[in-house]
Amino acid sequence: MSAFDAARDALKKLPGVGYRSAERMALHLLVEHPEDLPRLLNTLANAAECISRCSLCGNIAEGNSVCPICGDERRERTRVCVVEHVPDLMAIERTGTFRGRFHVLHGRLSPIRGIGPENLNFPALEKRLADGEIEELILALSNDIEGEATCHYIREEFGTRFPGVKITRIGFGLPSGGALNFADPATLRSALESRRDF
Repeated sequence: MSAFDAARDALKKLPGVGYRSAERMALHLLVEHPEDLPRLLNTLANAAECISRCSLCGNIAEGNSVCPICGDERRERTRVCVVEHVPDLMAIERTGTFRGRFHVLHGRLSPIRGIGPENLNFPALEKRLADGEIEELILALSNDIEGEATCHYIREEFGTRFPGVKITRIGFGLPSGGALNFADPATLRSALESRRDF
């Protein structure tokens, strides 16, 4: 395999990047505008050193600190919206209507793909629930089989152990099988406002 093919294949592993997009990126960085490559590599290396997961919720954080949302004292501590991935959190934030906090699982249960509870950010969620501040968990997971399975796991695992915590599920306006981060802000706002007991 040539060096160009290796670079293209590495870029193709990025989410949402297909063969042609990866080829265009590789050509741009290696042939057409090689002057852009050092700045990109430096920026990525710097980001890799500075960015980590928030120790409370799993969102993006700078250094070893908590993320800006967890660090914002104006946010409601009693309501926590559980999402699969950081882009889902960002999609909900863009609606401007949710003033609680978040918890990022970094995936969803999928026995077929070998993803069990031990592979997700459940220990941090359990710790947050045990601290006693949370009154409502809003499950904002994808409206498909794996998302539903993850919601049921949360209800069974944490609902019985923390009976004082209300568990709700968004869903109104979200298409079956649809990913949360592809929904428009109005649909997400409607889904949050129309959540139901789970």
